[in-house]
Amino acid sequence: MVAYLFSYVDRQILSMLVGPIKADLGLSDTQISLLHGLAFAVCYTLLGVWPIGKWADTGNRRNIVAGGVFLWSLMTALCGRAYSYTTLFIARVGVGVGEAALTPTAYSMLADYFPPERRGRALSLFATGVYFGIGAAIMITGLVVQLVASAPSVVLPLFGEVRSWQVAFLVLGPPGILVALWTLTIKEPPRRETPGQDSIAGFSDVLRYMRAHSGFYAALTGGISLLTLLFNALAFWAPAHMIRVHGLEPVRIAFTYGPLMFVFGALGIVAGGVLADRLRQRGHKDAELRVGAWSALALWPLAIATFQASDPTWMFALLAPTLFFSSFPFGAASAALQLVTPNRLRARTSAVYLLVINLTGIGFGATAASLVSDYVLRDDTRIGDGVTAVAAVALPFAALLLWRAAATYRRMQD
Repeated sequence: MVAYLFSYVDRQILSMLVGPIKADLGLSDTQISLLHGLAFAVCYTLLGVWPIGKWADTGNRRNIVAGGVFLWSLMTALCGRAYSYTTLFIARVGVGVGEAALTPTAYSMLADYFPPERRGRALSLFATGVYFGIGAAIMITGLVVQLVASAPSVVLPLFGEVRSWQVAFLVLGPPGILVALWTLTIKEPPRRETPGQDSIAGFSDVLRYMRAHSGFYAALTGGISLLTLLFNALAFWAPAHMIRVHGLEPVRIAFTYGPLMFVFGALGIVAGGVLADRLRQRGHKDAELRVGAWSALALWPLAIATFQASDPTWMFALLAPTLFFSSFPFGAASAALQLVTPNRLRARTSAVYLLVINLTGIGFGATAASLVSDYVLRDDTRIGDGVTAVAAVALPFAALLLWRAAATYRRMQD
């Protein structure tokens, strides 16, 4: 969970630096969104399937996680030495390469640490790192921006003169190297084998198994992809919307939006996992997917109202339930994936699942909203309307897909 927290700190730094980076490098919102999305997501998703997914299904998963944490922390620090859009893009690609090692590997480890009736809570606790990380990134970066806002450049020990926006990367990247060393103290859990499945090893077997149960895997992946699309658009563009529309200072955003993400995002994902576990204990075999569909339906009006609020106080008030329900389904969905997937296929199946949801969610979530404001509305102050458009389209389809996945999911457990 701590490793996941640091991954999202490093991933989310850009959301509070949109203005300074745009001004310094002369970029558009769409170019900024590609630094957050495409630059990060392509290697993050592809390497998670192969070779990292294969290594995680056959090798020492703890060492894979430690190596990934070290690499992405180093590359985050290198973002603080980038002086052009191209070099910053390449460094962000490197962050994605390192972070590809964590999630599918951690899913596989946690499925071996915990029995099915406790996995929803375990995976949800792991995933709270997302919201702690985003909240911490917003607060720390907002404070750094406020401190250095009066000067275009700053002189730092060892590094010399750097641009003010680069300070956040140089401050937040290196501590992750200590986390990498700490992860080496984690015990590699023994694999919980599924009878008759221990001989399945090739990637063709992974794809064959997923294709045989496509009613579950395709619909689950599609529904969660749409929820991830909305969450990334919301999380990335909320600070810029608050600055452009409501005229808020970075430090106020940092210590209002940051804690809201920290508290309500974490509460939502844990509550979703707990609810899924309780529904399963009561005999509901589709418990995890019910949680996902309910969250999409609850989020639909909330997300739209949040970005249409005319007063910042109302926006902050609406952000609390919006962040709660935007995080609600993810731990339960991860538990569902592990429950019906054989042990030796889990990391690679999770990597395929993450490939799709992250290419759409991380890779295109922020960009989908900016394309609406840049090329349809032609007004970057209307980025909130871009997020509204994403919510209006994505959320009802997410609910429909997750309900469709439930029938196949129940049959897979019979």
